[in-house]
Amino acid sequence: MNLVIGSFGIVLALAGALTGAVTIIVGIRSPRDRLQIIGARYAWVAFAGMCLSAFAMQRALITRDFSVQFVAEHGSSLTPPLYNVATMWSALEGSILLWGLILAGYLAVVAKKFSKRLSDPMVSWALVSMFLVMAFFALIMLGPANPFESFNPPVGYDGPGPNPLLQNHILVAFHPPMLYLGYIGFTVPFSFAVAALITGRLGEGWLLITRRWTLFSWGFLTAGIILGAWWAYDVLGWGGYWGWDPVENASLLPWLTGTAYLHSVLVQERRGLLRVWNLSLVCATFLLTILGTFITRSGIIASVHAFSEGGIGPWLLWFFSIVLFAVICLIFWRGEELRSQGGIDSPLSREGAFLANNLAFGGFAFVVLLGTVFPLIVEALQNRQISVGAPYFEKMSMPIGFSLLFLMAVAPILPWRKANTELVRDRIEWPAWGAVLSLVLVVLLGGRGLLPLLGFTFAGFAGTSAMRHLTLSARRNGWKGLVGRSNGGMVVHLGVVFLAIGLIGSSSYISQGSYSLQPGESIQFSESTITYVSSERLSFPNKIQERVQIDIDGSLLEPSIERFTASGQLVPSPSTRTSPVKDIQIALLDPPAGENKSIVIQVTKQPLLLWIWVGGFVMLMGTVLSAIPMQKRKAGRNKQRVRLSGKKDQEK
Repeated sequence: MNLVIGSFGIVLALAGALTGAVTIIVGIRSPRDRLQIIGARYAWVAFAGMCLSAFAMQRALITRDFSVQFVAEHGSSLTPPLYNVATMWSALEGSILLWGLILAGYLAVVAKKFSKRLSDPMVSWALVSMFLVMAFFALIMLGPANPFESFNPPVGYDGPGPNPLLQNHILVAFHPPMLYLGYIGFTVPFSFAVAALITGRLGEGWLLITRRWTLFSWGFLTAGIILGAWWAYDVLGWGGYWGWDPVENASLLPWLTGTAYLHSVLVQERRGLLRVWNLSLVCATFLLTILGTFITRSGIIASVHAFSEGGIGPWLLWFFSIVLFAVICLIFWRGEELRSQGGIDSPLSREGAFLANNLAFGGFAFVVLLGTVFPLIVEALQNRQISVGAPYFEKMSMPIGFSLLFLMAVAPILPWRKANTELVRDRIEWPAWGAVLSLVLVVLLGGRGLLPLLGFTFAGFAGTSAMRHLTLSARRNGWKGLVGRSNGGMVVHLGVVFLAIGLIGSSSYISQGSYSLQPGESIQFSESTITYVSSERLSFPNKIQERVQIDIDGSLLEPSIERFTASGQLVPSPSTRTSPVKDIQIALLDPPAGENKSIVIQVTKQPLLLWIWVGGFVMLMGTVLSAIPMQKRKAGRNKQRVRLSGKKDQEK
């Protein structure tokens, strides 16, 4: 039954996507607006089909229906309920199913949101673009990534369950869906960018229409990346949170281009500049989500994140190539119309700072992309394997990161068009004092090293600049001084500063060591006394846990090693003592052995690491605040600008 329901749902989604696209295209070419309205309704058909398929998969996982091959390969009667639900996105076919479900959800919401503007060619072509993307992923689910293949289980069969690393932390239920909401959300601004190119309405109307869609997609992607780093820190037991893994990089790339777009779009809205650049950034962000999907799910790289090799790699590459070719052709076709009237008056202006900001983000994205795909290119051309490690990424990204902090401080204090020296000197005074005080404070607290001190100085510079902006805004507008695009953006900047402080402190002053201990034995680590107290063995339906109690200066930590019954795989589960000043994490490397129950532990101390998670939370708060209009009348003016911009575009 689950096989039939699930397969029917995918077919329904494919039929809805193709029928919707064709109906709208016919409606655009004919004088009958009714066809465009009818075509948009097929978004709900596609969404219903994907909901049906997701329901069938969850039902199969919950009931342990091993006649579904995906359940037979990744499900188990021993898997706890939460992880059983998350099994759907813990392997290739189920993750594509989740992708299709979220994409269909975005499609339905867009159709509903613009239900009164379906006769507008821009909205119609945007829906066509989304329908075609939906159709592609539905085809994948009917082809190389079919989650509803049949299986004939022998009597008494029980599956192995998901990868043990994916069933020992609650974040498995939140990190992938959050990441997907960000990844797939960029389909919306991409589709409107394509629609703007097709219709020739290349003014600022499509930017205003998609601003919040882009903002929330960026917010979801930010949350997904932060949760992924937190998951790695809590689960893998190596004392880190970001290893420049190819799959981590695949999520960072669209975040970088999306961030660049959110900044440069302000220049186009305010000055009508950077039209080609903004269109290119939106399209590049979408294309990088497809490239990231290819890297994650084609099986071409070995990673703790990557899924086993499947047949969807060529499909994704062909889709990537077709979309890239189509976008390039559309931009060249509209080349003359995309020319901006005028240019940047002075480098010492807000638009000049935003341009420099975009160049830095573009350079950062290029560095990450090169380091990620270069080993794949070498392997394809020379049939030999090489690796690009963390030293390359850290060496190349550090100066870019410092320059971005500097630009975060400078851009908010610069006016549009051109700044005079006196104005800049007046506005930069407090941020400059913030930078100096940050440096002095860090030195007094024991900070050493040129690069860390430089990083803390720039962080203080950027943080004080953001606080200056928010303080002035709050004085003028009260609590409303914290909402709106500009003010919410400054809150995001504060979050970035907190995150930068955590990154610099935890990576520059990390201490780590491995020790063999017997019960009652103590060691000195840094300024802490660590004592091995006791050990115990606990049995669960799906695993056996070897847990030890470690005393750190009066606080009890309980790291463990878990042996999963189905696979026999050993998975560490570290324990962490967190404070605003430092984190001390203990990972159990070797469980109690021998008569004396000796163990081997790894101790890691990382100052200021908590501020990474604080920074991520503040960034998300800023994202929400950015989406709230500062005043109702301002919101009304924005709506009027969209209508006027649309009329001007139509006149063109």
